[in-house]
Amino acid sequence: MRILTWNVWGRFGPWEQRRKAILAVLRELRPDVVGLQEVWEKDGENLAEWLADELGLHWTWEPTRAPQWWQRRIGDPAVGFGNAVLSRWPVADRAVAQLPPLDETADDGRLVLYARLAAPGQDVPFFTTHLSSPPSASAVRCAQVAALAAFVAERRAATGTAFPPVVTGDFNAVPDSDEIRLLGGYRTAPAVPGQVLLDAWEYAEPGAASATWDAANPYVAPTHDPSCRIDYVHVGPCGPGGLGAVRSVRRAGDGPVDGVWPSDHAAVVADLAVPDATAR
Repeated sequence: MRILTWNVWGRFGPWEQRRKAILAVLRELRPDVVGLQEVWEKDGENLAEWLADELGLHWTWEPTRAPQWWQRRIGDPAVGFGNAVLSRWPVADRAVAQLPPLDETADDGRLVLYARLAAPGQDVPFFTTHLSSPPSASAVRCAQVAALAAFVAERRAATGTAFPPVVTGDFNAVPDSDEIRLLGGYRTAPAVPGQVLLDAWEYAEPGAASATWDAANPYVAPTHDPSCRIDYVHVGPCGPGGLGAVRSVRRAGDGPVDGVWPSDHAAVVADLAVPDATAR
């Protein structure tokens, strides 16, 4: 089963050309499930719906509760933003959890979208999220991770599937940060006792390019930020027979397509084991 997560940079920059580049990358990779962040909607048109129609996938989308934060950045009060899931299999159930805001006066509308996917053999509990971005907001992201982890535990218990939870998204945090360690239970107690979510990148080829926020990207270069990995696929411990075990992981969408970079983020692609199913 091929999982992909990607922050597709809303409707910023040359968005019309970029969405064609995003489609080209997805068409080449043929993922089974995709978690998308910064998905835009305007005048009845939704990027996730357009991608799903072009690729023959199912989809679900949830808009942010605070679009004004995004609309001010883009300079267009008519554009909506949110998270989305694309899936080769039907969405049997969905739910949303709202995450804590930056503070009492600054709500950036962060959320986590859950989709229970009716995959062959076992339903897949799939989550995608986008945490707050200020570099100084680690404490807020820790609170968001705590809420995310509790939501994962709740939905996993309700799903009753042997497939491990798959948690994707733009966490705006580097791998050794407090918030990522809290999610995985790395060198600290996990946010939910007994719940460990493994960073799929631990299975990457040694020395593989890992930065998803990359100074080589022309959309990133003007920020003068250092290159780093802030986008993740996390997976719970595998089920019976190695169900959901990570087989490989790598970057994707990390270069131009016909001269256009698809997004300011690279995607992360992970292949998971499905021993008794007919998926990839």
